[in-house]
Amino acid sequence: MKSREQEYKEIFIAEALEYFDSLNRHISELEKQPQDDRVLAEIFRLLHNLKANAKAIGYLQISDLSHKLETAFSLIRNRELQFSDEVVTVLFDGIDMLGDLISGIDNPTPVEPDPVLLRNLDIIVDNLSDSTIELAKVQRFTNSKNLSLSDLIYIQIKKLDHMLNLVGELIIDRDRIMSLSKELNNDDLKTVSSHLYRITEELQYSVMDARLVNIGTLFNKFPRIVRDIAFAEHKDINLELSGQDIQIDRNILQIITDSLLHLVRNAITHGIEKPEQRAKSNKPNAGLLILSAQNDRDNVVIKLKDDGKGIDLKQVRKTAVKKNLVSAELADGLPDSEVFSFLFEPGFSTAAEVTEYSGRGVGLDVVKNAIDSIGGRLHVDSELGQGTTFTLHLPTSIAVKGALLFEVDNIFYAIPLIHTEQVLALDKDELHEVGDVMVADLKGETVTVVYLNELLNADEATMKLGDKTRLKGQVQNIVVVSYNNRKLGLIVDKLYRQQDIVVKALSKPLDKIDLYGGVTLLGTGKVCLVLDVPAITRYFIQKR
Repeated sequence: MKSREQEYKEIFIAEALEYFDSLNRHISELEKQPQDDRVLAEIFRLLHNLKANAKAIGYLQISDLSHKLETAFSLIRNRELQFSDEVVTVLFDGIDMLGDLISGIDNPTPVEPDPVLLRNLDIIVDNLSDSTIELAKVQRFTNSKNLSLSDLIYIQIKKLDHMLNLVGELIIDRDRIMSLSKELNNDDLKTVSSHLYRITEELQYSVMDARLVNIGTLFNKFPRIVRDIAFAEHKDINLELSGQDIQIDRNILQIITDSLLHLVRNAITHGIEKPEQRAKSNKPNAGLLILSAQNDRDNVVIKLKDDGKGIDLKQVRKTAVKKNLVSAELADGLPDSEVFSFLFEPGFSTAAEVTEYSGRGVGLDVVKNAIDSIGGRLHVDSELGQGTTFTLHLPTSIAVKGALLFEVDNIFYAIPLIHTEQVLALDKDELHEVGDVMVADLKGETVTVVYLNELLNADEATMKLGDKTRLKGQVQNIVVVSYNNRKLGLIVDKLYRQQDIVVKALSKPLDKIDLYGGVTLLGTGKVCLVLDVPAITRYFIQKR
């Protein structure tokens, strides 16, 4: 059983890390508006509370450093010390050092404050005027290289993972009991199964809710990150944040942390122009970066938008042809949305080959793979000269997924709803054969359509994806899926319903089949294969 001292320590660390994030955000604001009394008061309050809490629990190094910083900000607040460049550097370093001390509490080797940094703080506090300061040169701390989230949500994550797995097993058995109660038509069993359904659903949401954290725990790290990268790039960047109170599974947030950092770096380094270039384009000297989060049904949507130079689609087409990803003839006819998908191919662009947007493609395949691994979606939009937007569609939970159930050749399948754009019925005559594929006009957009039975079951040698004669009946049920800026229509035999499913990994040797992302059990006891939309899309593109 956990001791009371250990509980107090965990509560202190979690709270102290929140204070550290807030300090970074506020000091970045203060650099832009040095006379903002509201921000100064908040920084002073945070440091004062951190000092008191650290002293109470016995972390004297944290308490002493907080006290020095509190004194410095008190002088700034009273207009006895100017928030000059030299002072800013020392205070940023001091706050970084606080973060290192807090994060290193459990380290076997204790973190020691840098004596040169402490001396500089003493100089600032004692001289009371930046005009007489002779600061020692000190290596600057920076948090822009790596980001990490605290494991402390008062309950260990692995315990919540285990609980959610057990809930997943319970959901499968619950659906089986519900189905049996209907088959047997037993009133007592119906009553019990109805109660079980209600309790299981409440338990599922309770466990999922316990794993949720505010996106702000990640977003609030970015004002400092952006400030450091912009400083290194000699650029002026205004960062706008919104949706910090949106909640998401902590594991999902951890997985996308590096991806989001990579996209932010790319936007500043390669997307947003230098001030002199922006002036020539009649843009404000300061670039704009907007990082936002919002709920969309059962998903969370994170957007990163910049007002930089955008992506040159002509250059992307040219490079795609050069790298043999597509023929020149086909490249010219591809819609813009599909052209963007080439950016996510491994090693698509390098500075030597694609100077107009060098770096925009480097590493984006890693970002896409991270988002694929949690069943999310990544979409990019860009307008040359105006800017680029990356949109991340993320599930709120990994274990339990909303899915669409259907049947193909008497076998049950499911597709995660996060990849499902729409479901519709089209007459056979509305499908057109173009080359070796079928296409349909959906609200003015030409979308390739595939008969799923043919794709999953036909022999490679006899496969004819564009042959309408193989379709059953006149009216076709189509599920339109979306992945990596591409849409694909999948013709299925029968559509059923939406349902929460628990996806289990396939056992050997089926786990080697890329088109299947796992398996689940339905309430009837039947096995249902879960389709891997990214793999199907990639496979079809290769076939084409």
